[in-house]
Amino acid sequence: MIRTHAAGGDFARLRAEFVLPEAFGPDVLAEAEAAVLDPLASAGEREDATHLPFVTIDPPGSKDLDQAMVIERTRAGFRVHYAIADLAAFVPPDGALDRESRRRGQTMYLPDGNVPLHPPVLSEGAASLLPGEIRPAVLWTIETDETGELTATLVRRALVRSTEQFDYETVQAALDTGTPHPSVAALPEIGRARRDLAIRRGAIELQLPEQEINGDPDGGWALAQRPRNSVEGWNAEISLLTGMAAAKIMIGARVGVLRTLPDPDGTAVEWLRRSADALGIAWPAGATVSEFLATLDPGMPASMALYADTTRLLRGAGYTAFDGELPALTTHAGIGGAYAHVTAPIRRLVDRFATEICLAVTAGREVPDWVRAALGEVPELMTASDLLAAKVERACIDQVEAWVLAERVGGEFSAVVLRAEETRAEILVEDPPVMAKCAGEKFPEGERIAVRLTAVDVEKRKVSFERA
Repeated sequence: MIRTHAAGGDFARLRAEFVLPEAFGPDVLAEAEAAVLDPLASAGEREDATHLPFVTIDPPGSKDLDQAMVIERTRAGFRVHYAIADLAAFVPPDGALDRESRRRGQTMYLPDGNVPLHPPVLSEGAASLLPGEIRPAVLWTIETDETGELTATLVRRALVRSTEQFDYETVQAALDTGTPHPSVAALPEIGRARRDLAIRRGAIELQLPEQEINGDPDGGWALAQRPRNSVEGWNAEISLLTGMAAAKIMIGARVGVLRTLPDPDGTAVEWLRRSADALGIAWPAGATVSEFLATLDPGMPASMALYADTTRLLRGAGYTAFDGELPALTTHAGIGGAYAHVTAPIRRLVDRFATEICLAVTAGREVPDWVRAALGEVPELMTASDLLAAKVERACIDQVEAWVLAERVGGEFSAVVLRAEETRAEILVEDPPVMAKCAGEKFPEGERIAVRLTAVDVEKRKVSFERA
Protein backbone atom coordinates (compact mmCIF):
# COMPACT_ATOMS: atom_id res chain seq x y z
CA MET A 1 0.00 0.00 0.00
CA ILE A 2 1.42 3.41 -0.99
CA ARG A 3 0.50 6.63 0.82
CA THR A 4 0.00 9.97 -0.89
CA HIS A 5 1.21 13.25 0.50
CA ALA A 6 -1.24 14.59 3.06
CA ALA A 7 -1.41 17.94 1.29
CA GLY A 8 -3.90 18.50 -1.52
CA GLY A 9 -6.03 15.39 -1.01
CA ASP A 10 -9.32 17.19 -1.62
CA PHE A 11 -12.30 15.83 -3.58
CA ALA A 12 -14.18 19.15 -3.62
CA ARG A 13 -13.22 19.80 -7.25
CA LEU A 14 -14.52 16.40 -8.25
CA ARG A 15 -17.80 17.00 -6.42
CA ALA A 16 -18.20 20.29 -8.27
CA GLU A 17 -17.33 18.70 -11.60
CA PHE A 18 -20.12 16.14 -11.27
CA VAL A 19 -22.50 18.70 -9.71
CA LEU A 20 -23.09 16.56 -6.64
CA PRO A 21 -25.50 18.15 -4.17
CA GLU A 22 -23.81 19.66 -1.15
CA ALA A 23 -26.76 19.64 1.23
CA PHE A 24 -30.48 19.05 1.57
CA GLY A 25 -32.88 21.95 1.28
CA PRO A 26 -34.71 23.24 4.35
CA ASP A 27 -38.05 21.81 3.11
CA VAL A 28 -36.50 18.34 2.77
CA LEU A 29 -34.88 18.52 6.21
CA ALA A 30 -38.10 19.75 7.81
CA GLU A 31 -40.09 16.91 6.28
CA ALA A 32 -37.48 14.37 7.44
CA GLU A 33 -37.54 15.71 11.00
CA ALA A 34 -41.33 15.55 11.03
CA ALA A 35 -41.29 11.98 9.72
CA VAL A 36 -38.96 10.90 12.52
CA LEU A 37 -41.50 12.13 15.08
CA ASP A 38 -44.53 10.69 13.26
CA PRO A 39 -43.78 7.86 10.77
CA LEU A 40 -46.45 7.30 8.12
CA ALA A 41 -46.97 3.60 8.91
CA SER A 42 -47.82 3.43 12.60
CA ALA A 43 -46.48 0.79 14.96
CA GLY A 44 -49.99 -0.56 15.45
CA GLU A 45 -50.00 -1.85 11.87
CA ARG A 46 -46.82 -3.83 12.37
CA GLU A 47 -45.97 -7.29 13.56
CA ASP A 48 -43.80 -7.26 16.66
CA ALA A 49 -40.64 -9.13 15.67
CA THR A 50 -38.37 -7.65 18.32
CA HIS A 51 -37.89 -11.13 19.83
CA LEU A 52 -35.83 -12.21 16.81
CA PRO A 53 -32.07 -11.68 17.45
CA PHE A 54 -31.26 -9.77 14.28
CA VAL A 55 -27.67 -8.85 13.41
CA THR A 56 -26.24 -6.64 10.67
CA ILE A 57 -23.16 -7.31 8.53
CA ASP A 58 -21.68 -4.29 6.75
CA PRO A 59 -18.32 -2.66 6.00
CA PRO A 60 -16.59 -1.25 9.11
CA GLY A 61 -17.93 2.12 10.22
CA SER A 62 -21.20 1.91 8.27
CA LYS A 63 -24.11 3.91 9.68
CA ASP A 64 -26.70 3.53 6.89
CA LEU A 65 -27.73 -0.03 7.77
CA ASP A 66 -30.35 -1.37 5.37
CA GLN A 67 -30.43 -5.07 6.29
CA ALA A 68 -30.46 -7.30 9.35
CA MET A 69 -30.75 -11.09 9.38
CA VAL A 70 -31.50 -14.19 11.37
CA ILE A 71 -30.88 -17.54 9.65
CA GLU A 72 -32.35 -20.74 11.05
CA ARG A 73 -31.79 -24.38 10.14
CA THR A 74 -35.08 -26.24 9.64
CA ARG A 75 -36.00 -29.86 8.95
CA ALA A 76 -36.70 -28.96 5.34
CA GLY A 77 -33.74 -26.66 4.81
CA PHE A 78 -33.33 -23.02 5.89
CA ARG A 79 -35.46 -20.14 7.12
CA VAL A 80 -34.14 -16.63 6.48
CA HIS A 81 -35.60 -13.69 8.39
CA TYR A 82 -34.39 -10.61 6.53
CA ALA A 83 -35.37 -7.20 7.91
CA ILE A 84 -35.06 -4.30 5.47
CA ALA A 85 -35.23 -0.64 6.51
CA ASP A 86 -38.73 0.72 5.81
CA LEU A 87 -38.11 4.03 4.06
CA ALA A 88 -41.72 4.32 2.90
CA ALA A 89 -42.62 4.88 6.54
CA PHE A 90 -40.69 8.15 6.46
CA VAL A 91 -41.11 9.44 2.89
CA PRO A 92 -44.53 10.97 2.07
CA PRO A 93 -45.44 10.30 -1.58
CA ASP A 94 -44.90 13.34 -3.80
CA GLY A 95 -43.44 15.34 -0.89
CA ALA A 96 -40.13 17.17 -0.64
CA LEU A 97 -38.24 14.04 0.46
CA ASP A 98 -39.71 11.99 -2.37
CA ARG A 99 -38.83 14.59 -4.99
CA GLU A 100 -35.27 15.00 -3.69
CA SER A 101 -34.66 11.24 -3.54
CA ARG A 102 -35.84 10.93 -7.16
CA ARG A 103 -33.41 13.67 -8.13
CA ARG A 104 -30.49 11.92 -6.41
CA GLY A 105 -31.32 8.31 -7.27
CA GLN A 106 -28.82 6.72 -4.90
CA THR A 107 -26.16 7.43 -2.32
CA MET A 108 -22.82 8.42 -3.85
CA TYR A 109 -19.78 7.19 -1.93
CA LEU A 110 -16.58 9.25 -1.98
CA PRO A 111 -13.44 8.74 0.12
CA ASP A 112 -14.02 11.93 2.12
CA GLY A 113 -17.72 11.34 2.80
CA ASN A 114 -20.86 10.21 1.03
CA VAL A 115 -23.61 12.15 -0.71
CA PRO A 116 -26.65 10.42 0.81
CA LEU A 117 -29.93 9.63 -0.88
CA HIS A 118 -31.82 10.63 2.28
CA PRO A 119 -30.96 13.11 5.05
CA PRO A 120 -28.70 11.60 7.74
CA VAL A 121 -31.45 12.00 10.36
CA LEU A 122 -33.10 9.14 8.44
CA SER A 123 -30.26 7.31 6.67
CA GLU A 124 -27.99 7.17 9.72
CA GLY A 125 -30.68 7.59 12.35
CA ALA A 126 -34.38 6.78 12.50
CA ALA A 127 -34.48 4.49 9.44
CA SER A 128 -31.12 2.75 9.97
CA LEU A 129 -31.19 -0.68 11.64
CA LEU A 130 -28.73 0.35 14.34
CA PRO A 131 -28.02 -2.09 17.18
CA GLY A 132 -30.20 -1.86 20.26
CA GLU A 133 -32.83 0.34 18.57
CA ILE A 134 -36.40 -0.66 17.73
CA ARG A 135 -36.97 0.19 14.08
CA PRO A 136 -39.76 -0.06 11.51
CA ALA A 137 -38.83 -2.62 8.87
CA VAL A 138 -40.14 -4.68 6.02
CA LEU A 139 -39.64 -8.24 7.19
CA TRP A 140 -39.03 -10.98 4.63
CA THR A 141 -39.26 -14.55 5.89
CA ILE A 142 -38.00 -16.89 3.19
CA GLU A 143 -38.09 -20.68 3.35
CA THR A 144 -35.75 -22.83 1.26
CA ASP A 145 -35.10 -26.54 0.85
CA GLU A 146 -31.78 -28.24 1.61
CA THR A 147 -30.30 -27.03 -1.68
CA GLY A 148 -31.18 -23.40 -0.91
CA GLU A 149 -34.00 -23.35 -3.47
CA LEU A 150 -36.81 -20.92 -2.61
CA THR A 151 -40.00 -22.65 -1.41
CA ALA A 152 -42.06 -19.94 0.34
CA THR A 153 -41.98 -16.18 1.00
CA LEU A 154 -43.78 -14.03 3.56
CA VAL A 155 -43.49 -10.22 3.44
CA ARG A 156 -44.97 -7.80 5.98
CA ARG A 157 -44.25 -4.67 7.98
CA ALA A 158 -42.75 -5.24 11.41
CA LEU A 159 -40.89 -3.76 14.32
CA VAL A 160 -37.40 -5.20 14.72
CA ARG A 161 -34.37 -4.70 16.93
CA SER A 162 -30.85 -5.50 15.83
CA THR A 163 -28.77 -7.00 18.62
CA GLU A 164 -25.30 -6.69 17.06
CA GLN A 165 -23.53 -4.72 14.35
CA PHE A 166 -20.84 -6.83 12.70
CA ASP A 167 -18.44 -6.32 9.81
CA TYR A 168 -17.36 -9.03 7.35
CA GLU A 169 -14.00 -9.66 8.99
CA THR A 170 -15.51 -10.08 12.47
CA VAL A 171 -18.05 -12.63 11.28
CA GLN A 172 -15.41 -14.45 9.22
CA ALA A 173 -13.07 -14.66 12.23
CA ALA A 174 -15.84 -16.01 14.45
CA LEU A 175 -16.76 -18.66 11.89
CA ASP A 176 -13.11 -19.63 11.43
CA THR A 177 -12.70 -20.19 15.18
CA GLY A 178 -16.00 -22.07 15.51
CA THR A 179 -17.68 -19.36 17.60
CA PRO A 180 -20.24 -17.76 15.28
CA HIS A 181 -23.16 -15.70 16.50
CA PRO A 182 -26.21 -18.03 16.52
CA SER A 183 -28.09 -15.77 14.09
CA VAL A 184 -25.51 -16.36 11.35
CA ALA A 185 -24.15 -19.79 12.26
CA ALA A 186 -26.00 -21.27 9.26
CA LEU A 187 -24.80 -18.55 6.86
CA PRO A 188 -21.95 -20.64 5.41
CA GLU A 189 -24.28 -23.56 4.64
CA ILE A 190 -26.96 -21.57 2.88
CA GLY A 191 -24.36 -19.29 1.28
CA ARG A 192 -22.55 -22.24 -0.30
CA ALA A 193 -25.84 -23.85 -1.32
CA ARG A 194 -27.03 -20.66 -2.98
CA ARG A 195 -23.70 -20.24 -4.77
CA ASP A 196 -23.95 -23.80 -6.13
CA LEU A 197 -27.46 -23.01 -7.36
CA ALA A 198 -26.18 -19.82 -9.00
CA ILE A 199 -23.62 -21.81 -10.99
CA ARG A 200 -26.31 -24.26 -12.11
CA ARG A 201 -28.54 -21.33 -13.11
CA GLY A 202 -25.75 -19.97 -15.27
CA ALA A 203 -24.93 -16.90 -13.15
CA ILE A 204 -21.77 -15.10 -14.25
CA GLU A 205 -19.59 -13.85 -11.39
CA LEU A 206 -16.39 -11.95 -12.09
CA GLN A 207 -13.64 -11.85 -9.49
CA LEU A 208 -11.46 -9.06 -10.77
CA PRO A 209 -9.49 -7.39 -7.96
CA GLU A 210 -11.33 -4.37 -6.55
CA GLN A 211 -9.43 -1.16 -5.91
CA GLU A 212 -10.12 0.43 -2.55
CA ILE A 213 -9.28 3.91 -1.29
CA ASN A 214 -8.37 4.26 2.38
CA GLY A 215 -7.42 7.23 4.50
CA ASP A 216 -4.22 7.19 6.51
CA PRO A 217 -3.38 8.75 9.91
CA ASP A 218 -1.53 11.65 8.26
CA GLY A 219 -4.55 12.78 6.27
CA GLY A 220 -3.49 11.31 2.93
CA TRP A 221 -5.05 8.65 0.76
CA ALA A 222 -3.86 5.15 -0.06
CA LEU A 223 -4.79 2.52 -2.65
CA ALA A 224 -5.20 -1.15 -1.86
CA GLN A 225 -6.75 -4.24 -3.33
CA ARG A 226 -9.86 -5.16 -1.39
CA PRO A 227 -10.02 -8.89 -0.76
CA ARG A 228 -13.51 -10.39 -0.71
CA ASN A 229 -13.80 -12.96 2.04
CA SER A 230 -16.32 -15.80 2.09
CA VAL A 231 -18.72 -14.02 4.46
CA GLU A 232 -19.10 -11.12 2.04
CA GLY A 233 -20.03 -13.54 -0.74
CA TRP A 234 -22.48 -15.46 1.44
CA ASN A 235 -24.03 -12.23 2.70
CA ALA A 236 -24.56 -11.15 -0.91
CA GLU A 237 -26.32 -14.44 -1.62
CA ILE A 238 -28.95 -13.63 1.04
CA SER A 239 -29.63 -10.31 -0.65
CA LEU A 240 -29.82 -12.01 -4.05
CA LEU A 241 -32.21 -14.63 -2.67
CA THR A 242 -34.51 -11.87 -1.44
CA GLY A 243 -34.28 -9.99 -4.72
CA MET A 244 -35.20 -13.13 -6.63
CA ALA A 245 -38.14 -13.76 -4.30
CA ALA A 246 -39.31 -10.18 -4.94
CA ALA A 247 -39.02 -10.64 -8.72
CA LYS A 248 -41.11 -13.81 -8.53
CA ILE A 249 -43.86 -11.94 -6.65
CA MET A 250 -43.92 -9.07 -9.14
CA ILE A 251 -43.83 -11.27 -12.22
CA GLY A 252 -46.71 -13.32 -10.81
CA ALA A 253 -48.73 -10.14 -10.28
CA ARG A 254 -47.67 -8.63 -13.64
CA VAL A 255 -46.66 -5.36 -12.03
CA GLY A 256 -43.24 -4.31 -10.86
CA VAL A 257 -39.74 -3.14 -11.70
CA LEU A 258 -36.91 -5.60 -12.34
CA ARG A 259 -33.16 -5.35 -12.74
CA THR A 260 -32.50 -6.92 -16.13
CA LEU A 261 -29.56 -7.91 -18.32
CA PRO A 262 -29.86 -9.73 -21.65
CA ASP A 263 -28.13 -13.08 -22.13
CA PRO A 264 -24.86 -12.88 -24.05
CA ASP A 265 -25.15 -13.99 -27.65
CA GLY A 266 -23.34 -17.01 -29.02
CA THR A 267 -20.73 -14.83 -30.71
CA ALA A 268 -19.65 -13.32 -27.38
CA VAL A 269 -19.39 -16.73 -25.71
CA GLU A 270 -17.39 -18.14 -28.62
CA TRP A 271 -15.09 -15.13 -28.43
CA LEU A 272 -14.55 -15.88 -24.72
CA ARG A 273 -13.70 -19.49 -25.56
CA ARG A 274 -11.05 -18.30 -27.99
CA SER A 275 -9.67 -15.94 -25.33
CA ALA A 276 -9.42 -18.82 -22.84
CA ASP A 277 -7.60 -20.91 -25.42
CA ALA A 278 -5.18 -18.08 -26.21
CA LEU A 279 -4.46 -17.69 -22.49
CA GLY A 280 -3.81 -21.40 -22.10
CA ILE A 281 -6.83 -21.98 -19.86
CA ALA A 282 -8.60 -25.28 -20.48
CA TRP A 283 -12.38 -25.08 -20.89
CA PRO A 284 -13.82 -28.45 -19.78
CA ALA A 285 -15.99 -30.17 -22.36
CA GLY A 286 -19.68 -29.44 -21.81
CA ALA A 287 -19.06 -26.77 -19.15
CA THR A 288 -21.20 -23.64 -19.25
CA VAL A 289 -19.67 -20.19 -18.90
CA SER A 290 -20.70 -20.12 -15.24
CA GLU A 291 -19.26 -23.57 -14.51
CA PHE A 292 -16.05 -22.68 -16.31
CA LEU A 293 -15.53 -19.38 -14.48
CA ALA A 294 -16.11 -21.11 -11.14
CA THR A 295 -13.02 -23.27 -11.76
CA LEU A 296 -10.63 -20.33 -12.17
CA ASP A 297 -8.14 -19.17 -9.54
CA PRO A 298 -8.77 -15.40 -9.18
CA GLY A 299 -5.17 -14.82 -8.12
CA MET A 300 -3.64 -16.12 -11.34
CA PRO A 301 -2.70 -13.51 -13.97
CA ALA A 302 -4.35 -15.47 -16.77
CA SER A 303 -7.59 -15.67 -14.77
CA MET A 304 -7.55 -11.90 -14.21
CA ALA A 305 -7.16 -11.34 -17.94
CA LEU A 306 -10.05 -13.66 -18.71
CA TYR A 307 -12.30 -11.98 -16.12
CA ALA A 308 -11.54 -8.68 -17.85
CA ASP A 309 -12.59 -10.22 -21.16
CA THR A 310 -15.76 -11.66 -19.61
CA THR A 311 -17.11 -8.18 -18.90
CA ARG A 312 -18.11 -8.13 -22.59
CA LEU A 313 -20.77 -10.74 -21.75
CA LEU A 314 -22.41 -8.45 -19.19
CA ARG A 315 -23.48 -5.45 -21.23
CA GLY A 316 -26.91 -3.85 -21.39
CA ALA A 317 -28.02 -3.89 -17.75
CA GLY A 318 -31.07 -1.79 -17.00
CA TYR A 319 -34.32 -1.47 -15.08
CA THR A 320 -37.53 -2.78 -16.62
CA ALA A 321 -40.90 -1.61 -15.28
CA PHE A 322 -44.22 -3.19 -16.28
CA ASP A 323 -47.88 -3.00 -15.32
CA GLY A 324 -50.35 -5.43 -16.86
CA GLU A 325 -48.17 -7.10 -19.46
CA LEU A 326 -44.85 -8.82 -18.89
CA PRO A 327 -41.88 -7.36 -20.78
CA ALA A 328 -39.92 -9.41 -23.30
CA LEU A 329 -36.93 -9.50 -20.91
CA THR A 330 -37.51 -10.39 -17.26
CA THR A 331 -34.16 -11.96 -16.34
CA HIS A 332 -30.64 -10.88 -15.41
CA ALA A 333 -27.86 -12.83 -17.12
CA GLY A 334 -25.34 -12.09 -14.37
CA ILE A 335 -27.65 -13.69 -11.80
CA GLY A 336 -29.14 -16.38 -13.99
CA GLY A 337 -32.78 -15.55 -13.31
CA ALA A 338 -35.33 -12.86 -12.55
CA TYR A 339 -34.18 -10.35 -9.94
CA ALA A 340 -35.28 -7.07 -8.36
CA HIS A 341 -33.72 -4.51 -6.04
CA VAL A 342 -35.50 -4.45 -2.65
CA THR A 343 -32.75 -4.77 -0.02
CA ALA A 344 -31.10 -1.31 0.04
CA PRO A 345 -33.84 1.37 0.24
CA ILE A 346 -31.73 3.71 2.37
CA ARG A 347 -29.16 3.89 -0.42
CA ARG A 348 -31.13 3.23 -3.62
CA LEU A 349 -34.38 4.80 -4.87
CA VAL A 350 -35.94 1.88 -6.75
CA ASP A 351 -36.05 -0.41 -3.70
CA ARG A 352 -38.75 1.65 -1.99
CA PHE A 353 -41.14 1.27 -4.93
CA ALA A 354 -40.43 -2.41 -5.57
CA THR A 355 -40.92 -3.19 -1.88
CA GLU A 356 -44.32 -1.49 -1.78
CA ILE A 357 -45.44 -3.61 -4.74
CA CYS A 358 -44.39 -6.82 -2.97
CA LEU A 359 -46.15 -5.78 0.25
CA ALA A 360 -49.38 -4.99 -1.60
CA VAL A 361 -49.39 -8.11 -3.77
CA THR A 362 -48.70 -10.54 -0.93
CA ALA A 363 -51.39 -8.89 1.23
CA GLY A 364 -53.95 -9.05 -1.57
CA ARG A 365 -54.21 -5.26 -1.80
CA GLU A 366 -54.05 -2.94 -4.77
CA VAL A 367 -50.63 -1.51 -5.49
CA PRO A 368 -50.68 2.12 -4.27
CA ASP A 369 -51.42 4.69 -6.96
CA TRP A 370 -48.26 6.67 -6.15
CA VAL A 371 -46.16 3.56 -6.82
CA ARG A 372 -47.88 2.78 -10.12
CA ALA A 373 -47.54 6.40 -11.19
CA ALA A 374 -43.77 6.26 -10.59
CA LEU A 375 -43.10 3.11 -12.63
CA GLY A 376 -42.78 5.11 -15.83
CA GLU A 377 -39.88 7.22 -14.59
CA VAL A 378 -38.04 5.10 -11.99
CA PRO A 379 -36.06 3.04 -14.56
CA GLU A 380 -34.76 6.18 -16.26
CA LEU A 381 -33.91 7.82 -12.95
CA MET A 382 -32.00 4.76 -11.76
CA THR A 383 -30.12 4.32 -15.04
CA ALA A 384 -28.94 7.93 -14.93
CA SER A 385 -27.98 7.56 -11.27
CA ASP A 386 -26.04 4.34 -11.91
CA LEU A 387 -24.07 5.98 -14.71
CA LEU A 388 -23.20 8.94 -12.51
CA ALA A 389 -22.21 6.72 -9.58
CA ALA A 390 -19.89 4.70 -11.83
CA LYS A 391 -18.27 7.89 -13.17
CA VAL A 392 -17.79 9.30 -9.67
CA GLU A 393 -16.25 6.06 -8.39
CA ARG A 394 -13.87 5.85 -11.36
CA ALA A 395 -12.90 9.51 -11.03
CA CYS A 396 -12.11 9.08 -7.32
CA ILE A 397 -9.87 6.11 -8.06
CA ASP A 398 -8.19 7.91 -10.98
CA GLN A 399 -7.54 10.92 -8.74
CA VAL A 400 -5.96 8.88 -5.97
CA GLU A 401 -3.90 6.93 -8.50
CA ALA A 402 -2.51 10.24 -9.76
CA TRP A 403 -1.78 11.49 -6.24
CA VAL A 404 -0.11 8.22 -5.26
CA LEU A 405 2.10 8.08 -8.37
CA ALA A 406 2.86 11.80 -8.78
CA GLU A 407 6.42 11.51 -7.41
CA ARG A 408 7.26 8.18 -9.03
CA VAL A 409 7.52 9.17 -12.70
CA GLY A 410 10.29 7.14 -14.30
CA GLY A 411 9.85 4.28 -11.85
CA GLU A 412 9.31 0.68 -12.92
CA PHE A 413 6.51 -1.59 -11.73
CA SER A 414 5.27 -5.15 -12.14
CA ALA A 415 1.91 -5.42 -13.91
CA VAL A 416 -0.50 -8.01 -15.29
CA VAL A 417 -1.68 -7.56 -18.89
CA LEU A 418 -5.48 -7.72 -18.82
CA ARG A 419 -6.30 -6.83 -22.44
CA ALA A 420 -3.83 -6.44 -25.31
CA GLU A 421 -4.13 -4.43 -28.52
CA GLU A 422 -1.60 -3.70 -31.25
CA THR A 423 0.10 -0.69 -29.68
CA ARG A 424 -1.29 -0.58 -26.14
CA ALA A 425 -2.73 -2.71 -23.36
CA GLU A 426 -4.90 -2.46 -20.29
CA ILE A 427 -2.77 -3.39 -17.29
CA LEU A 428 -3.14 -3.96 -13.57
CA VAL A 429 -0.12 -2.63 -11.70
CA GLU A 430 0.28 -4.79 -8.62
CA ASP A 431 1.78 -2.33 -6.10
CA PRO A 432 0.16 0.11 -5.80
CA PRO A 433 -2.94 -1.52 -7.36
CA VAL A 434 -3.56 0.70 -10.40
CA MET A 435 -5.50 -0.08 -13.57
CA ALA A 436 -4.21 1.89 -16.54
CA LYS A 437 -3.34 1.94 -20.24
CA CYS A 438 0.18 1.07 -21.28
CA ALA A 439 1.95 1.89 -24.57
CA GLY A 440 3.99 -0.73 -26.36
CA GLU A 441 3.77 -3.73 -28.67
CA LYS A 442 3.34 -7.50 -28.56
CA PHE A 443 1.85 -7.58 -25.07
CA PRO A 444 1.52 -11.11 -23.61
CA GLU A 445 -2.09 -11.13 -22.42
CA GLY A 446 -2.53 -12.76 -19.03
CA GLU A 447 1.15 -12.51 -18.09
CA ARG A 448 3.25 -10.30 -15.85
CA ILE A 449 5.47 -7.67 -17.44
CA ALA A 450 7.62 -4.74 -16.32
CA VAL A 451 6.20 -1.27 -17.06
CA ARG A 452 7.57 2.24 -16.64
CA LEU A 453 5.55 5.24 -15.42
CA THR A 454 6.07 7.96 -18.04
CA ALA A 455 3.73 10.76 -16.96
CA VAL A 456 1.23 11.84 -14.30
CA ASP A 457 -1.30 14.64 -14.68
CA VAL A 458 -2.91 15.23 -11.28
CA GLU A 459 -5.34 17.84 -12.61
CA LYS A 460 -6.68 15.58 -15.38
CA ARG A 461 -6.44 12.45 -13.22
CA LYS A 462 -4.29 10.69 -15.84
CA VAL A 463 -1.32 8.33 -15.52
CA SER A 464 0.69 6.93 -18.46
CA PHE A 465 2.84 3.80 -18.65
CA GLU A 466 5.03 2.18 -21.27
CA ARG A 467 6.38 -1.31 -21.49
CA ALA A 468 9.82 -1.34 -19.88
